[in-house]
Amino acid sequence: MGLLRGRVAVLAGVIVAVLASGSWVALTHASAQSSGSATTAAGTVAAAGKHQAAGKHQRSHASPAAPLQVLSVTPAAGATGVNGAAPVRVDFSSALAAGSPMPKISPQIAGSWQQVGSKSVQFVPKKGFKPLSRVRVRIPAGQAGVRSAAGGLLAAKVTVRFHTGSYSTSRLEQLLAQLGYLPLTWTPASTADAVSVTDAAAQRSAAYAPPAGTFSWDSGYPHQLKTFWLGGSASSLILKGAVMAFENDHGMAMDGIVGSAVWQATFKAVAADQRNTHGYTYARASETVPEKLTIWHDGHVVLRSLANTGIPVAPTTIGTAAVYLRYRFQIMKGTNPDGTKYADPVSYVAYFRAGEAVHYFPRGSYGYQQSLGCVELPIGAAKQAWPYLTFGSLVTVAPPKAA
Repeated sequence: MGLLRGRVAVLAGVIVAVLASGSWVALTHASAQSSGSATTAAGTVAAAGKHQAAGKHQRSHASPAAPLQVLSVTPAAGATGVNGAAPVRVDFSSALAAGSPMPKISPQIAGSWQQVGSKSVQFVPKKGFKPLSRVRVRIPAGQAGVRSAAGGLLAAKVTVRFHTGSYSTSRLEQLLAQLGYLPLTWTPASTADAVSVTDAAAQRSAAYAPPAGTFSWDSGYPHQLKTFWLGGSASSLILKGAVMAFENDHGMAMDGIVGSAVWQATFKAVAADQRNTHGYTYARASETVPEKLTIWHDGHVVLRSLANTGIPVAPTTIGTAAVYLRYRFQIMKGTNPDGTKYADPVSYVAYFRAGEAVHYFPRGSYGYQQSLGCVELPIGAAKQAWPYLTFGSLVTVAPPKAA
C-alpha cells in the first residue's frame, strides 16, 4: 500500500514510520505500545532520524588541528656579540611534521637543520658566520610554511634578527702560540678546553669565545721583552711582530694588522699544523757606552757584539719596532748632515724602521755613536745576526743608562 510521508501506519503488527525525507523505519507493535501512542512513537522515530543525521555530520567534519606556535628562537631577536659558529635553535609548540619546510637563514652558509627533542630544531653551521654579520632567521607561515605533525600551521611568519660578534684577539694569541710564533706557551685549562685542530666549526666557535687556559713565558728572554706583551690587545708589539712573521710565511701583505685574511690563514695553518720554522728572535741595542747589540733566539743568547748607533744630529730612534725589510746586499743612499749625498755598499741589512736598519758597515772601531741612524755591526757579527733577524723580529734601541 502507499505510505504517506510523515505518517505512521500499522502493517501486520509492525508500525511503519515514513519520514519526511522519504526513508522509513519499522518499529515493533510492542515498541509502539511501550511508547504510549502512535504519536509518541513517531516522535521517537523523528528523534532517531535526527541522531543519525548528527552522527553523519560529526564523521564528515573532524576538529581542526591546533595552530602551530613559535615559542622561542635562540639567539634572541636583537642579540649582539653572538657566537657566529653556535647553532641557531627554534622551539615550537608541537612537533613538526616529517618533510615540513625549515626556517630560512640569511646570509646563507653551509650547515644543516637537525631535530632536537620532539618540538625543536636547530641549524648547525659547518663553519659559522663571519664576524660582525647581520643574521636573519625567517620562519615561514601558512600553507607553504612550517607545519606540525598534526597538521597545524603557523598563523603568521616570524622573523628574528641578530648580530654576530668579533673574533677574539686572545684566541689568535692562543693559536699563534701553538704555531710557535710567540715567546710564550699556551696551555688549555683542561682537556675539555682543548679544541680539535681539524674541527672547523669548533675552531671558529673558539675564535668568538676563547677556551680557558694560561700563557707562560718561555725561559731565557730578558725582562724588557715581557713589557711588550699586552694579552688580548691588538696593540701588543709582540702580537704585531708575530702577525708580521706569520703573514710573511704565508705570502700575505706584511702589515701586522689582524684582519679577516689573517684569521682564515691561521685556521688553515692550525688544521695543517704549519708551524713557524724560524723560531723566535728578539734584539736589543744599548746606547750605553760601549754600545752593544744582543740577540736572543728561542730563549738563548746567540750574539753579543759591539755596535754603533746614530750621531746626535742623526740619532737612532729610541723604542721598539719589528723587522719589515731585509737585503743580503744593498747600496744604501741618503744625505749626510752637511748636505752631501752618499751611496754606501752595505751587507746583511734588516730594516726595523724607515731609514734605520741593523747591518754591516766598515768602521775603524765600534761601540760608539757613529752612524746616521742605523745600528752598525762588524762584518762577522752582521753575518751571524742575519739569519736570526727575520721578518717580525722585534728590535729595541735603549737609551744610555743614567750615570
